Amino acid sequence: MNSSFRPPMASAPCLLGDETNEIIRYDAAPAEVTLLNGLSHAFGICLNEKQDNPEARFLSDLARLFDQKRIDAETPLEKHDRPWANVYLIQYGILRLFRESPTGKVAIHHFFTEGDLIWPVFGRSRTVRNTLCLTSVLPATVWVADFAAFRSAIQSHGDGLWARFALVLTEEMAELTSMREYRKHTMSARERYTLLVDEYPELIRRVPDNQLASWLGVVPATFSRLKTAAKA
Repeated sequence: MNSSFRPPMASAPCLLGDETNEIIRYDAAPAEVTLLNGLSHAFGICLNEKQDNPEARFLSDLARLFDQKRIDAETPLEKHDRPWANVYLIQYGILRLFRESPTGKVAIHHFFTEGDLIWPVFGRSRTVRNTLCLTSVLPATVWVADFAAFRSAIQSHGDGLWARFALVLTEEMAELTSMREYRKHTMSARERYTLLVDEYPELIRRVPDNQLASWLGVVPATFSRLKTAAKA
């Protein structure tokens, strides 16, 4: 081999330290753009270059209510016996929604991931009778807004807008809950584990096994056996 041979091209990571015109460098999107994109996805609104229209103004009004926060793993965000106070849009990380009995027994109802908008869907959770808790699973970056201000801003943009928005998420949560209960009563633990792996591969990689076991409705030892058997 010719010792003077050099590859005509190098991979992008190798070139990043060099000053070369061949590399196109992009500035990171401002945090506010990330927030607007998340809200547009949550409301099914397509953002475009025309910013002077009712939908764009609606999203801008909502965005002004949010502040970005970075939190550690296992940070409590909402607790039972307290009115649910805030709305959360996840930029990065995973949050879990659960209930905890007075004896410390935990029932995990749902995991929320990047792009999810989380708010107190059920009326009871907005009162001191709230039984739901929300906690970060991993270190997370979230956008946080006061729920009352968030709802008021949506209502101010048109009659029935809040009801239509709220109905979508309420129906989604109800469907997920009913399907989870159906599977719990009609499928074996192994069948439910297989569906978990197929439908939520990202959670399998990122969420601790003991939390996945609670969500699946089995004890950690059973979850460990299911996991080992699936790899065999």
